[in-house]
Amino acid sequence: MGTDGTGGDRTYKVLIVDDNPNLLSIITDSLLELGDFQVVTAADGAEGLAAFYAEHPDCMVIDVKMPGLDGYQLVRAIRGDPETAGTPLVILTALVQDSNRFAGMAAGVDCYLTKPVKPQDLVAAIQQAIARSEAERRQQLRVLVEEPPPEA
Repeated sequence: MGTDGTGGDRTYKVLIVDDNPNLLSIITDSLLELGDFQVVTAADGAEGLAAFYAEHPDCMVIDVKMPGLDGYQLVRAIRGDPETAGTPLVILTALVQDSNRFAGMAAGVDCYLTKPVKPQDLVAAIQQAIARSEAERRQQLRVLVEEPPPEA
């Protein structure tokens, strides 16, 4: 594995969007220690969207429950823009119900993780999301559109 934690020769920029400052700090420290990522943070969805366009991250880790623009809306905004639709996106949330997981996957996330999460599992999810191709993301969305949601 390379020094970037993804098996390659570059450091990837990850944008973490969460309204909990303590969690932002913990996630940032974990990613810097375990994955050698460059980390940018945002405290809510609107700030996250602005940071996304300013920083052009290689991957985003997004909380769902945030004031204003929530995580699902943020994911839909990124997936809805042809210029940014291929960005790797990971949801990290306290929402554990299947209906929430389906909503996240239907919005287009690459991975849906629930809190608390082991730092190693978060790093692995980011690495997997970055490794996925845009074609794989589009195929996932096609399958989700064709399948009815699971019974709650």
